[in-house]
Amino acid sequence: MITSLFRKSTPLNYSVVILAVVFFFFAYQIKHVTSDNSWFRLGLKLGLLGIIFASLFIANFIVKKNGLSKDSAYTVLFYLIFLLFFPSLFDDTALVFSNFFILLALRRMVSLHSPKSPKEKIFDASLWVFVAALFHFWSILFVVLIFISILFHGARDYRNWFLPFIAFFGIAMVYVLCALIFNKDWITHLVDRSMIDLNFGYFTSNFQNLALSVYATIGLFFLGSLLLSLSHRPLILHSSYKKIMSAFIIGILILLISPFKSNDLLAFTIAPLAMMATSHIEMSQVKWQKEVILFALIGFGLFAFFSQL
Repeated sequence: MITSLFRKSTPLNYSVVILAVVFFFFAYQIKHVTSDNSWFRLGLKLGLLGIIFASLFIANFIVKKNGLSKDSAYTVLFYLIFLLFFPSLFDDTALVFSNFFILLALRRMVSLHSPKSPKEKIFDASLWVFVAALFHFWSILFVVLIFISILFHGARDYRNWFLPFIAFFGIAMVYVLCALIFNKDWITHLVDRSMIDLNFGYFTSNFQNLALSVYATIGLFFLGSLLLSLSHRPLILHSSYKKIMSAFIIGILILLISPFKSNDLLAFTIAPLAMMATSHIEMSQVKWQKEVILFALIGFGLFAFFSQL
């Protein structure tokens, strides 16, 4: 039933996902209402919702534009489901913005399989990664994915290897200049966020621990599925799938080393995992298996969301 609904992209299934995102977003906001009811805070919340929608549809654009999906709506569905595992993301402006810019970078990196304007794509991707790092410093690790992309598609042109450094110095100079003009504490804040912390004693409830465990199991399942089935997929898409898997692994590394830990840091893995899950569902030939997987994921997502409210 669910597989039939989302098997093709239609206004109906997109509407279902949009309404569900709105419902869960405001369910979280109502549960965590504060005494600050200013117009500025309301605008900030609506802006955050808009960025969540933009992130969801950028992920969907990536799989469709690069031939990683058979014109289904599974990616937006999986993005929503995995978002439910970390409900506090609905109130984490910095991480949501950082993830949004990383998705813009990922869009350019995946599209490098096309020979059109490779230097512009590399520079744009680098620029977006360094902008993302201003919101969460360790998202800067995605620069590794840029060099992986260059290795796949532009290694022979030595100028490609210098483009990320040019983007870095451009963003760094603008940020330092703005900090010196407006608030020097911006630099201190960024330095504090650049520390490495391997401590994992951050859980405030058993439900957070359970959500992380289930999410990790799901992630390993879909990552393993894509690795094992990669040889059966079109050769032209191999580099794109490898970038998606690399993005997922980098997202995990960000959680491992970031200070001020929370499950929210896995925001960077949501889009790559949604893409891998889409790939698995679309390749599976047995309908009842698809239904079981989708129902199980929806059940886990709903439980994770409401248990952590």
